[in-house]
Amino acid sequence: MRSKRKNPINIKPKIAILIDGETEFWYLQMLKRNERQIKVDIKPEIPQKKKLSEQYSKVIELSKSYNKVYWIIDLDVVLSESLQVKKGNRKAIDIFLEYKRVIESKFKNIVVIINQPCLEFWLLMHFEPNAKHFTNCEDATNQLKKHIPAYEKTEKYFTKQNSDIYLRLSPFLITAINNAKALPSFQSDNPNKGLTEMYKLFDDIGITE
Repeated sequence: MRSKRKNPINIKPKIAILIDGETEFWYLQMLKRNERQIKVDIKPEIPQKKKLSEQYSKVIELSKSYNKVYWIIDLDVVLSESLQVKKGNRKAIDIFLEYKRVIESKFKNIVVIINQPCLEFWLLMHFEPNAKHFTNCEDATNQLKKHIPAYEKTEKYFTKQNSDIYLRLSPFLITAINNAKALPSFQSDNPNKGLTEMYKLFDDIGITE
């Protein structure tokens, strides 16, 4: 009797995304909820401790268990911490840049994604190709509210059934990707320049058209 061949199990590649804020977590959860056809298993992770060194260690740890790991960093927090350091201490931006160099040279399955100043700048890209420097996230949020007056940085607003943040903005997603790609690349000697690299995630998981 001919033995029956088992069909191979179709296992989705697993990717972890390390973020340091709740807004990114809610946004990525809504991406998962609305883009069920993507061929990867996304697991957003918020570290219990948010120091740069601890985030870096967590990213390295995750890279051992996941096909790919994304480290999404809001640069306004890093730059703000850099302004507060006492003379003689290393600035947070210098520490981050060192971590970024090590990752890019030694860890091929880790991708660093920078939002300057924060996630709201990526959301703003859905409406305008703005390369303006925002002093802080509040300024970027105020600009975003010109397009979404009811915008709130709350879980209720981000995850509302049938009207969540990702679903609301999805008709403009390709515009956001193109606007983000058109911005100048991150420059370590000019870290204050507004930019978002969220398009890297969407390119990799196949949501680009």
